[in-house]
Amino acid sequence: MQAKLIERVEVAPGLGSFIFEAQNGAGGFDFTPGQFVSFTAEIAGKRITRAYTIASPPEPHRVALCRFELCLNLAPDGLFSHLLFGMQSGEMVEMRPPLGTFVLRQPPRDSLFIATGTGIAPFRSMLRAHLNADSPQFTLLYGARYESHLMYRAEFEDLAARFPRFRFWPTLSRPEAGWTGRTGHVQQHLEEALDGRRDLDVYLCGLKLMVDDVRARLKTGGFDRKQIFYEKYD
Repeated sequence: MQAKLIERVEVAPGLGSFIFEAQNGAGGFDFTPGQFVSFTAEIAGKRITRAYTIASPPEPHRVALCRFELCLNLAPDGLFSHLLFGMQSGEMVEMRPPLGTFVLRQPPRDSLFIATGTGIAPFRSMLRAHLNADSPQFTLLYGARYESHLMYRAEFEDLAARFPRFRFWPTLSRPEAGWTGRTGHVQQHLEEALDGRRDLDVYLCGLKLMVDDVRARLKTGGFDRKQIFYEKYD
């Protein structure tokens, strides 16, 4: 299967939103929010595969068009990210169909989502697919270094304004003057987000250090491992 780049938007230096179209004929493009696609290419004489979580929901029109969105960092030493950031609209990359088990368990329960950086991707897909007036309560605790790196911020703020059962808590580790929101690392706001509850499901996606730290805190705090779902990267 091939994926064609339709559009790339630079959100901030080294941070981009990519829209691809799966080239799989009339087969559609089905996936569960939270799943990833794998891209493969030959780079510097080596065949390299990298997995990227889908940031868009499986909406009917996207299925019909076979389009999906990714949010990606340009890693300084990342051979594949340099390839993707160098692609032009219309160019192709080899792709495997969506896979992955980092999805909402069914039926969904009141949940806390914790993300850092581009780890926001699965939660955007989940919220766009599942958040409605009758959905469980969702809290999104989202950490980034800079305000400019808060992907989909306006979208999450709009959802929080429209749905009382959704809370959006952006947190900056390197805030600039004028930022009035939460600061520091997401771990510092864990207990506030839990609000004394131990009956929530907690989903973690982001850097390994954050995920491991939060998992340890949750287990110490009495959470069962079956309540904790995670996906991490270096």
